[in-house]
Amino acid sequence: MKGTEPGSSELSGAELERYLHDAVLAARRAGRVVRAAFHDGRVAARAKAPGDYVTEVDLRAERVIRDCLDAGTGAGARFVGEECGGAVDGLCWVVDPLDGTTNFIRGFPSVGVSVALVADGEPVVGVVHAPLWRETFTAVRGGGAFRNGEPIRASTRPAAGAVCSTGFPFKTPDLLPAYFDVLSAVVGTVEDIRRPAGASLDLAWVACGVFDGFFELGLGPWDVAAGALLVREAGGIVTDWRGDHDAWLASGNILAAAPLVHAGLIEHTRGAALVPADRAPS
Repeated sequence: MKGTEPGSSELSGAELERYLHDAVLAARRAGRVVRAAFHDGRVAARAKAPGDYVTEVDLRAERVIRDCLDAGTGAGARFVGEECGGAVDGLCWVVDPLDGTTNFIRGFPSVGVSVALVADGEPVVGVVHAPLWRETFTAVRGGGAFRNGEPIRASTRPAAGAVCSTGFPFKTPDLLPAYFDVLSAVVGTVEDIRRPAGASLDLAWVACGVFDGFFELGLGPWDVAAGALLVREAGGIVTDWRGDHDAWLASGNILAAAPLVHAGLIEHTRGAALVPADRAPS
């Protein structure tokens, strides 16, 4: 932690609520940008890498979020965004302005705006906004998780009755063999698998019991910080694929699930041959 930034244990409940207010405001303002552009239907995209796109909407929404947060309670926190980059260190906002850009480009409305406040590597405020469905998921550390203001809880289904979501690690193709080994094993132990994307919404669905678990490799911190807090505050468990409760934010290797389902999934992910092992995404 640098300078006089507060650590996670030093932030009071009242301070967290103020940060949450600003995060919700920023996410909804960016959501209006996303929604207007989606319905306009004229969006130019460029590829950052195979299967990884950016549009002017991503960039504009990120600017809207940053301007809003800079004007609010969290003005002293660093800003780490998917498009502008930055290191997750000390007290910082971790933001994905348009999670699910490929869905957005193709007219599939499963897209999210993700805003998290992270203190010393721990998400303490999380907002995932689904602008095309007008739903907002929120959480603060120790305060529970909510969907449009109503409390939510992770499911109580056993693994055999679980529907899990996932995503392919297309940005880290060297992880695909280990991923497919795990996917093959999981398919045989749960009821079904979904792959809607993006990760922030997948995690929000786990938090409210729509899905029972989510697993993926090689994600960025902006993909998972807010959604993982939702899952934890809804009574779910978030670890990396080895079962470490802290390493997932840095490595991007995440397993988030309701308790009964997590216990089953971790048996498949723990032994995965990750090469290179549990690296953080660049």
